[in-house]
Amino acid sequence: MPFIQIIELTTNRVDEVAALVAGWRSATEDRRTAQRGTLTQDRDRPDTYLQIVEFPSFEDAMSNSDLPETAGFAKQLAELCDGPLIFRNLDVRSVEEM
Repeated sequence: MPFIQIIELTTNRVDEVAALVAGWRSATEDRRTAQRGTLTQDRDRPDTYLQIVEFPSFEDAMSNSDLPETAGFAKQLAELCDGPLIFRNLDVRSVEEM
């Protein structure tokens, strides 16, 4: 079953977050299991962003989390944020093209 993780973060350092993500992508090339990442900005809450990460399954997401680079990435990401990261872990029940 496909799996999506949504990470909500508040920061005024979004360019540094983007650079951190790019570094993680480079460091985990050919080993990460994340298929797609989408960074969004909340129009109603300044400096609030949602990173949507798609995986083939929950198990693949856990394998991705177990990468040493992911632990370092998460620590550095938290340091760039103005508050705690909020995680939503979602099993995909259906997808419909509209």
